[in-house]
This record gives sequence, structure tokens and C-alpha cells, in this order.
Amino acid sequence: MAVLCLADVAGGAVALDATAKAVSASAKLGDVTLLVCGARGEEAAKIDGVARVLVADDAAYAHGLAENLADLIVSLAGGYSHITAAATTTGKNVLPRVAALLDVMVLTDVTSVVDADTFQRPVYAGNAIQTVRSKDEKKVITFRTSTFEAAGSGGSAAIEAASGAGDTGLSAFVEDKVAESDRPELTSAKIVVSGGRGVGSEESFAIIEALADKLGAAVGASRAAVDSGFAPNDWQVGQTGKVVAPELYIACGISGAIQHLAGMKDSKVIVAINKDEEAPIFQVADFGLVADLFDAVPELTEKL
Repeated sequence: MAVLCLADVAGGAVALDATAKAVSASAKLGDVTLLVCGARGEEAAKIDGVARVLVADDAAYAHGLAENLADLIVSLAGGYSHITAAATTTGKNVLPRVAALLDVMVLTDVTSVVDADTFQRPVYAGNAIQTVRSKDEKKVITFRTSTFEAAGSGGSAAIEAASGAGDTGLSAFVEDKVAESDRPELTSAKIVVSGGRGVGSEESFAIIEALADKLGAAVGASRAAVDSGFAPNDWQVGQTGKVVAPELYIACGISGAIQHLAGMKDSKVIVAINKDEEAPIFQVADFGLVADLFDAVPELTEKL
């Protein structure tokens, strides 16, 4: 079997962490051809498990417009049994369109490959695992990257040019508005420090950011904190935000609603700081501190 995997591209470069995890998952299904659109293919060719790299450098694919990418993938789909991508913004935007054009189902947020036709994915905010068997001739899949290890970087795949119909004219690129930050990207960070409603205000979030900066960590937030205006949308962790699985997750003033747990419960070590000893977050935490975060977090930062 052969797999066509769409590389994740951001800022004109391949997002290696997400792409390497998608390749690792895709390699369980067969030989992987990696499709790189709007970026160079040299770094992607080094990912272990990649048999070859197809590079589409047409201007129509430079900004990741979903309509153009979906059209390109469908034009290349003939020789592949599976079409895959990481369950990132790009993958979630492009692959459902590919599935619709191919008239097949799309399998989203897959966390485990059982066999070539059978996959597992979380449902009900991660409280149940659904096993899905697809009879479609071509399987279209997005992989939740937090549950797969990244492939290594010792490969040397051949790089070939790919071309499609170009611009479909269905959408147009206007501009990118990118939030600049020296902190690591939330979904790939090894350490995440998150704040919840208990932080109380946007100004008070500074103590969460100070701890994160001391640890070289990304900053996260619960939906309650985001909805209250304490933190920006792109910090949100949870069912309706980003799914993270860092080596260390520190939750400050987060009660632990089931929707938030769905986005971080795969973290290797979970630390909870909350003054409510009955908070549900303590049920999943490896280490729990019943304390006022306004005392504990600055003290922890100072000691570090």
C-alpha cells in the first residue's frame, strides 16, 4: 500500500514536528510519499520513513489555500490507498475537502492505527475511544499528533516536482497576521504553563507568563480564561482549542472541566495548583498543590 501524506507548512517552511509525527503514523500503513506545498523539500526528505518527496512550488500553493491544495491532492491521488495529514489547522481545512471531492468519508483525529482499514479516535471529549472501519477504496485521515512519536531525521528521500491545475479561483490570499513570540509553539512545546479562570484578570496572567518564561515553556489557557478575556484565543487548550501532550503541564487556577482535560490529559507529567482541594484537575494530576496561585506561582518562579 502507498500513502500520500500532506506536509504541514508554516511561514514558507515545513513544520517538522507535526509533519514528522504524521509521517510516523502514516508509515504504519505503507510507503509514504510526502507532499510539500509552498516550501522547499530538503528538510522533509530527511524525515525517516519517507520514501519520496513531491514538491509543488507553484504560486497557487504558496499560502496553503485549501481549495487549491485539495484540487492538487485529488489530481495525485490515483496511486495511493491512503491520504493523510496531521490534524492541524491545515490538515483539518484541506482533507475534508479532499474526501468530499473523492466522495469518501474523512477520519479525523485518529490516535491509533489498528490495520489498513481500522482506526481509533476519541469521542465525547476523549471519554470514549471509537473504533472505525472504513470500506472506502481510499482512506482520508488526519492524525492527532499528540499521540504519535515524531519520526527521526536520518532519511534521504528522493525529491521530485509535482504539479496540478494551479489556482482554482475559488479563494484568494489576502494577508497573514502572525503573533510573534520568543516562546515555543504551544502544540510542540515540551513544557506548558496554563492559567484558568482563577487567575482573575488579563493583568494577573503576567505571573503565569513569568513562570513560563523561567521554564522556557509555552503559555496555555482554559476556555474560561479565554472567554473572560484574560488570554488570547491561540492560547486555548481543550476540546475546542489545541490538544497538547508536553513532558510537563502545569495548570494554575484551572478547575479541570472535562473539555479542558480532553486537550491535555496525555501530558507525561501534570502538575495542578488550585486552592479548591475538590477541583477535578487533582484527579488527573501527578502532583497537586492546594494553595493560592497568587502565593505559590511567584514563589515557584523565584525559587527556580
